[in-house]
Amino acid sequence: MAAAVGRNAPPARGWALGDDLPADYWQAILDDASADRVPPGPSIRTQRLADIQRHLLRVACRRCGRTVEIQKVDATRLYGQNAIWAEVGQRLLENTCQARTGRYEEDGCWPAFD
Repeated sequence: MAAAVGRNAPPARGWALGDDLPADYWQAILDDASADRVPPGPSIRTQRLADIQRHLLRVACRRCGRTVEIQKVDATRLYGQNAIWAEVGQRLLENTCQARTGRYEEDGCWPAFD
């Protein structure tokens, strides 16, 4: 039965780069609930310590899986209120990095900011 269906079906035509997409496709995008959502504010990694509302800051290493947490008060005391969280988090990871190979290109942690 599957072989009979395959013989009677017309070959499906794929979409080329220059083809217009069907109106149903665009309507589905417009009807999507997330289309009206307001985009989130600036990323926490680009904010100054003084502008962050959280009391506990956390940065993880994508390479070794280690997580470092610091209270905002302590981070402000150590690095100043105008310090950028991405730079502070990178320093925290680098100061306690355990993935040292001796090669500059491979040393260090890969931060993931929460």
